[in-house]
Amino acid sequence: MGKKSNGLMSGKHLKNKRKADRWHYKWYKKRVLNLKARSDPLEGSPQAKAIVLEKSQVEAKQPNSAMRKVVKLQLIKNGRKVTAFVPGYNAIKMINEHDEVVIDCIGGKMGRAKGDIPSIRWQVIKVNDQSLNALIKGKIEKGRR
Repeated sequence: MGKKSNGLMSGKHLKNKRKADRWHYKWYKKRVLNLKARSDPLEGSPQAKAIVLEKSQVEAKQPNSAMRKVVKLQLIKNGRKVTAFVPGYNAIKMINEHDEVVIDCIGGKMGRAKGDIPSIRWQVIKVNDQSLNALIKGKIEKGRR
């Protein structure tokens, strides 16, 4: 790094230099170019409705050994396909194909995957407008649609 400009009339030079140097920071670039909303299937919103295409399982990452239950979905608002985790014991039994579910972010660091589930960034919170948590606990019955 060279010496900083100083003296009369150097303000514009300092300002332009600072402006140019900001582009070296990942977070500045991401914010200004609106990259999160462009790449995010939910388009920046916290939750989204989707239709279940199929139920499947993924293997947990090392050192854990389990089959995590997931569903493949198609978002209603833009037709993109995503995979979402189904949290809870026997919760996958509450979900059928063609059900309407609500997904939200799983809450990993920097919006990435969390825990031992590879490359899955969303989780199911509602099935046919009923809380998945309440369905699992048996507080409510699954509604017919």
